[in-house]
Amino acid sequence: MAEAELVGQKDDGEGVAILVLRHPPVNALSTALLTQLDARISDLANDAAIRCVVVSGEGQYFSAGADLKEIATIGLDRAMDVVRQGQALFVRFEQLRPPVIAAINGLALGGGLELALACDLRVTGDSAKLGAPEVNYGLMPAYGGTQRLARLVGIAKAKELIFTGSLISAAEALRIGLVGKVVPSGQELRAARDLAHTIAQKAPRAVAGAKRAIVEGRELPLKEGLEAEQKTFESEVLPSEDLGEGIAAFVERRPPKFKGT
Repeated sequence: MAEAELVGQKDDGEGVAILVLRHPPVNALSTALLTQLDARISDLANDAAIRCVVVSGEGQYFSAGADLKEIATIGLDRAMDVVRQGQALFVRFEQLRPPVIAAINGLALGGGLELALACDLRVTGDSAKLGAPEVNYGLMPAYGGTQRLARLVGIAKAKELIFTGSLISAAEALRIGLVGKVVPSGQELRAARDLAHTIAQKAPRAVAGAKRAIVEGRELPLKEGLEAEQKTFESEVLPSEDLGEGIAAFVERRPPKFKGT
């Protein structure tokens, strides 16, 4: 079996980082690949030049999920260690300062779907299949899937998908709000990069502040969520030099030049 590898690169100087999962044949999320993802997130979190991140899978698959062959090898007594590693990693993905976009090609199943759910936005090819088939193997989603899927598509639909282990088409995923955009198969990465470049042109601190307010406030009562929004605006946006640049550009009728400061 080919060695698991995370292929990372910066895009063409516009602040977009591309992460590609490489673990043939189905890009299973081995512990080695999870560890590499964790290290890369640390790098991205400390790189102020990165304004958006795109995650995709090499070849015909985004990811078919956890590496069950590896779990069988290491033994079920270590399964909770793998669960904790995956959960913690996807929380870090969700809380990463720049937005993260999943470019879903082929299959996004199990842990692969959970990785996509931890991203901010999802773009998928029209031939893709998505699902949480863990119950077919005596498992359940445990990298955050039971929580994030229900919050995204509603409790009833999440229960249906998880309890049956059924796969759904890209069109159905779009209909229920699981993904935000469907493009012709093979164009997922390009579409995700185009979206990432659009985001990268905006004021980075404003985008990061908006993301933080949404993520932190989604489970709060409205009053507390509004307070969190105010605090984020005050601490992240108001002191930013980009705020002055944005207003000046509007008055002068020119494109703004945001520096992320």
